Amino acid sequence: MDADYGIARELSDLQKLRSQYQPDLPPCLQGTTVRVELGDATTAADHSGEHVISRSFPHTYGQPLAHFLRATAKVSDAQIITEHPAKRVGIVFCGRQSPGGHNVIWGIHDALKIHNPNSTLLGFLGGSEGLFAQKTLEITNDILATYKNQGGYDMLGRTKDQIRTTEQVNAAMAACKALKLDALIIIGGVTSNTDAAQLAETFAEAKCQTKVVGVPVTLNGDLKNQFVETNVGFDTICKVNSQLISNMCTDALSAEKYYYFIRLMGRKASHVALECTLQSHPNMVILGEEVAASKLTLFDITNKICDTVQARAEQDKNHGVILLPEGLIESIPEVYALLQEIHGLLTQGVSADKISSQLSPWASALFEFLPPFIKKQLLLHPESDDSAQLSQIETEKLIAHLVETEMNKRLKEGTYKGKKFNAICHFFGYQARGSLPSKFDCDYAYVLGHVCYHILAAGLNGYMATLTNLKNPVNKWRCGAAPITAMMSVKRYGRGPGKASLGKPAVHPATVDLKGKSYELLSQNATKFLLDDVYRNPGPLQFDGPGADAKAITLCVEDQDYMGRIKKLQEYLDKVRTIVKPGCSQDVLKAALSAMSSVTEILSVMTSPSSNVNTPF
Repeated sequence: MDADYGIARELSDLQKLRSQYQPDLPPCLQGTTVRVELGDATTAADHSGEHVISRSFPHTYGQPLAHFLRATAKVSDAQIITEHPAKRVGIVFCGRQSPGGHNVIWGIHDALKIHNPNSTLLGFLGGSEGLFAQKTLEITNDILATYKNQGGYDMLGRTKDQIRTTEQVNAAMAACKALKLDALIIIGGVTSNTDAAQLAETFAEAKCQTKVVGVPVTLNGDLKNQFVETNVGFDTICKVNSQLISNMCTDALSAEKYYYFIRLMGRKASHVALECTLQSHPNMVILGEEVAASKLTLFDITNKICDTVQARAEQDKNHGVILLPEGLIESIPEVYALLQEIHGLLTQGVSADKISSQLSPWASALFEFLPPFIKKQLLLHPESDDSAQLSQIETEKLIAHLVETEMNKRLKEGTYKGKKFNAICHFFGYQARGSLPSKFDCDYAYVLGHVCYHILAAGLNGYMATLTNLKNPVNKWRCGAAPITAMMSVKRYGRGPGKASLGKPAVHPATVDLKGKSYELLSQNATKFLLDDVYRNPGPLQFDGPGADAKAITLCVEDQDYMGRIKKLQEYLDKVRTIVKPGCSQDVLKAALSAMSSVTEILSVMTSPSSNVNTPF
């Protein structure tokens, strides 16, 4: 099996053309000098969990933000690093494959060789299992040649994405020590980067020389926070899926007799479903976050869709396209509670064929109500994070089945007078994962690879490579690094009246913000999408021409240049210090004190623990 890794691919003409594309670098990453500015110490976004995180990560919590600067930047306290000794760096794919992953490796390789040709990049074969077993492949230009700007993870492969148990962490440390690695770079999503933070802490405590760096690569788009605007692969996944969805929309409009129920990947969050809706304009999307917030039941969701079908039929429209995120099934309160009971029994060793008889009365009633194919899928063993195997649960078929049953009932009762309801179901899950990456993902991944080197040159440990201002051209991107611990939170789990327990610190998946600008844009257009068939086809991936530089709509709408705003704040504070010096007038001093008093009072209220409400679940 190992012999298959790193072998030259047979490329089509398009793949050959893509392999020749050279991404640009922002000015701050050009040349052979690293200029880094270390900002103020970081804290946790949720102050209520700060003490737990700081106790769990005493060596890596509270580290400063890092900003990488262009040569012309006039920052007096910036570190200028011109000496670049040869480094040995290991890299591992820990998450599920996401388009653009290979370009992260390419970026790291180029940065290492630019700064010192004697540096070595080792790829671990087969993901975390290869890391534990110390199976490596030295990355060279020849090996990279047919993987540049290509999809998949097949250059190195991946297995389980967990590095969590004491045995696994010790095996990872033993591999890093045996191979004399200066750094270990972990490519993955929220789970992988949580593990990266723990590795960094453990290595620091053990005085292991290996620094650990994380890279945000996940198609789910759920590794989002104030430091991370989007993830490598999300742009590609949404563009490929949006074309497929648009094709279905055109087909539905042409045949005028089918309703397409399409389930999309994305795990528990609905970011992919939201972005695809904004790109392709299907008639309806049911976001898991909406369902959870409104506590909608299966009955509620069924009736909501049936009412839509009925309203469209009154306009002589007997077709439509409905999107469902794969995490929807866990967002439905009664189904989530049923899954919790099932998983509890599976954990106790109860065999799947005996679980139905041991469920509580209400759970048993719901279980028996469900069609046989869903029952079987709900009985699958949960994932390593205790969530259901979402990709294996055919939520779209369940919803379509319930809608069809209700529409037939309405037809029989005479309350629905349209044509007979016809549903066709699709799961767009694996079709996009191996796609050629979009131009944006090629650029984003390659630049992140270079940022990884700058992090190592600055001697930082437990950081994630970050880029902000991404809605703008590459030369405007801000390059930096943030401690992974600053992205962590501690969830509080309810245990009955007056009882609660804290979970472990982790980088948790970000869900769709129902108060955010992207959701607001969806809400503004929902009625038009529902009834007017304003289907939009963005077409296939464009690598050149008018659509090549298109960015994700949610990325552009949200406008989250956090690192830029931090810099702007620092400029204001520096300006205040410049103006309000000993010897300034009483009026200037009074105005400054009054303004600063108001600002600090407002910020103290906003950041107090009482203003951060933890919702038990």
